Amino acid sequence: MTNTFKKLRKKFRRRKMMAEKAMLERKQSTAARTGSYQSRLLRRRIDALKRVLTMTAIVVLAVLALVLYFQKRCYYDYKILKTSEQEDVVSTNYVEMNGKILRYTPEGVSLVNRSLETVWSDIYEMQNPMADVCDNRAVIADRDGTSMRIYGEDGLEGSVITSYSIVKARISQNGLVAAILDGGADTWINFYASDGSLIAENQTKVDDPGFPMDVAVSDDGQIMMVAYQFVDGGDTASYVAFYNFGDVGQNEDDRIVSGYNYEGVVIPQVQYLNDSRSVALRDNGFTLYSGKQIPKETKTIEVEKEIVSTFYDDDTIGMVFKNDSSENLYSMEVYSAEGKLKFRREFDVPYTTIRMSDGYIIMYNSSQVAVLTGNGTEKYNGTVEGTINDFFKIGWNRYLLVLDTGVNIMKFS
Repeated sequence: MTNTFKKLRKKFRRRKMMAEKAMLERKQSTAARTGSYQSRLLRRRIDALKRVLTMTAIVVLAVLALVLYFQKRCYYDYKILKTSEQEDVVSTNYVEMNGKILRYTPEGVSLVNRSLETVWSDIYEMQNPMADVCDNRAVIADRDGTSMRIYGEDGLEGSVITSYSIVKARISQNGLVAAILDGGADTWINFYASDGSLIAENQTKVDDPGFPMDVAVSDDGQIMMVAYQFVDGGDTASYVAFYNFGDVGQNEDDRIVSGYNYEGVVIPQVQYLNDSRSVALRDNGFTLYSGKQIPKETKTIEVEKEIVSTFYDDDTIGMVFKNDSSENLYSMEVYSAEGKLKFRREFDVPYTTIRMSDGYIIMYNSSQVAVLTGNGTEKYNGTVEGTINDFFKIGWNRYLLVLDTGVNIMKFS
C-alpha cells in the first residue's frame, strides 16, 4: 500500500506540475498575445496621431499660404457692387462707424449698413457740421456754432447747446465728449456725459496755459488730453496736459495729473490710440505716452525733414515727407504704436487726402486712389471713372467710393 501510495502521489505531483506548466504557458501565451495587441494598438494610435498632425500641418500651411497670398496680392481693376445715385454728395459727409457708414449733412444724420440701407436717422439744423467717431459712438458738432448731438448704435443719446462757439469735439468709447469752445479772449474746454449733461468745464487763457490746439479722450472717458500752444520769451512752445476726471485726479490742481513742456515745438494734433496709449503729433515728429491713470512720456521720434502729412490708427503712426527726387514725389515712414519703425517707402501718388482706414493706408485725389496694407504692401494704385469726393475701407476688400454723381460700394479685382 505504501509503495502504491507513493506511486500515486508521484503521479499526482507530475500531473500537477504539468498542469501548472501548461497554465503558465497559457498565461505567457495570453500575455504575449495581449502585449502584441497593445503594441499593435499603440502603433496604430501613433500612426493615427501622425496622420492627424500631418493633416493639421498641411491645413495650417495652406491657411498661412492663403493669408500671405491675399496680403501680398496686388489688384489692377475694380468692380462696382452697389450704387446709390440719390445722394446729395455735395453737402453730405461720410465716415466709417463700427462697420457701418455715418452720413451727415447740415439737415441731419443717418447710419447705413454696407448695403446702404438705413439703420437709423435723425434731423437737426447746423451750418457746418463736423463728426468724430469712436467705435459705435459719434458726436456731430456745429463748427463755429453752439449745437452738439451725441449718438450711439441705436441713434440719438443726448444733445448740447454750448455757451460759446465750438472749435473741436471728441468722443470716447462710452460716449463722453470733450469740446474746445471759443469764448473770445478766453477759451473753454468742457467735458460732457453721453446724455449731454455737463461734467466739468475748464477756462484757459492764452498766457496760461496757452491756446488749446487739440483735445483727445481716453477710451473709458476718464482722461482728457489737451495740447496747448503758447509763447515763451518770443519763441513758440507747446504744453501737453492730461486731466484725470476719476478718483486719481480729484486732489490735483485743475485735475492735471501729468504735463509736459516742449520748447520750439508746435503740436497741432493729439490722439488716444488705445485705453492706455496716446500720441502727440508734432511738427518735427511725434511723442508717445503710456499709462491709464497718470500718463507718462515713453518715446519721442524726431525727424529733420518737413512733415507734409500725418496719419494714424490704433496700431500705426505715419508721416509723409516731400522728396527732392523727380522720380517719387513723396516718402513715408510708418511706425508701430510702440514707436518701432515698420517700414519706409517712396511713392508717386499726388494725393489730396491720406488716412488710415480699417488698418489700411488710403490715398486719393480727384481721379486716382492708392491702397497700402499696414505693412506697406501695395494693394491697388490706379484711376477710377468719375470725380472722387471721398474714399475709405468698410470691410474685407470692400470700399466706399463717393463720386460727384453718387455713392458706390466697390471691390478690387
